[in-house]
Amino acid sequence: MHTSNLVQVILVTPFLLAFILYLTAVIVSNRNKKQWPIYRIVLWIVGILSATITVIGPLAQQMHTNFSAHMIGHLLLGMLAPLFIALAAPMTLILRTLPVPLARNITYVLRSWPLQILHHPITASILNVGGLWLLYTTELFHMMHQNMLLYVTIHFHVFLAGYLFTISIIYIDPSPNRKSYMFRSVIFFIALSGHAILSKYIYANPPVGVTKAEAELGGMIMYYGGDAIEVGLICILFYQWYKHSRFRGQTNLQSYEKGGFHIKHNPENYTVVGTDIEEVKRLNANSGMSYKELNEWFAKKVKSETTGITGQQSKNNGEV
Repeated sequence: MHTSNLVQVILVTPFLLAFILYLTAVIVSNRNKKQWPIYRIVLWIVGILSATITVIGPLAQQMHTNFSAHMIGHLLLGMLAPLFIALAAPMTLILRTLPVPLARNITYVLRSWPLQILHHPITASILNVGGLWLLYTTELFHMMHQNMLLYVTIHFHVFLAGYLFTISIIYIDPSPNRKSYMFRSVIFFIALSGHAILSKYIYANPPVGVTKAEAELGGMIMYYGGDAIEVGLICILFYQWYKHSRFRGQTNLQSYEKGGFHIKHNPENYTVVGTDIEEVKRLNANSGMSYKELNEWFAKKVKSETTGITGQQSKNNGEV
């Protein structure tokens, strides 16, 4: 089945609408707020183009008959386009463009438990890598070229699963219930392993309807091309982790410094403003009275003086 004009229109329409809506949001937002970064607009354009050329045009036609072209399309639609689109921060742009009440309603939806489950790195990895295993190790790959509805559904799934996986690993837009960098890194490398193993499996076990020579070339494209894109994702993740750790380190350093003197002892022995807890305890022990004892002594002193003054006044009144 060659891609019909109807299929191409169905697949390309959401990307064209997203392209127009994004640029419209930029124009509206720039009128009242700080200028939206140019580099994010460029990333959005490149991401939309990367997805568009896989669903319309010469590459989309070759993807039906050439497994190597299909794998190039897989890399563009399921990995590169989601990465560029995620870096364009579309949700941040939407939230700053819409009126506050509507933006607040969207944040409520983003915090809902169904979206939180989908946004979880484990769920996103299963939908992304697990979906690819299902596609290439069963007859589904052959069937999608025979059924238009299945073909459209799988293409949308590849893109959406790739985007969901990307934003579950690197946080560009506002994201409630963020997972730790360590947790995301572990899940990320497990997913990368699953993707690499699948490419080797395809190399040795061609999908239904694919010759061995095509499978070998397609598997190599998937393996090395996927690695190139994944390296970029790793660099972004680790850069974010580095910035986060550096910020925490600077915050802790400021908390443990007092008067320009850096505290070299155990930080647990100091308050957030640099007070030596053990030193305070030592001084209190040598002061003779604790704070509580001092208050009690002062109260007794005031009471005795008050009693003495009252007695003197009574005596004077009796003499009069």
